[in-house]
Amino acid sequence: MAGKTDQVKGQVEEAVGSLTGDKDLESEGKADRRAGKTKEKVDHAKDKVEEVIDKAEEKVEEMIDKAKEAIHRK
Repeated sequence: MAGKTDQVKGQVEEAVGSLTGDKDLESEGKADRRAGKTKEKVDHAKDKVEEVIDKAEEKVEEMIDKAKEAIHRK
């Protein structure tokens, strides 16, 4: 969510800077907008990694359960 907030903040700063001729504010807005996009992409990647880890943990637990069952059958 912080990524979207930074993007919106950046867009506003960029627009205000452009309208008022304030190049520094306009540049700051562009930087904030880009930082927001980057944060959003990092958060998305983090979510995907967590999904993969969760699936791997489930598979490991399944394998452990199967191994225990096989041992108990003997």
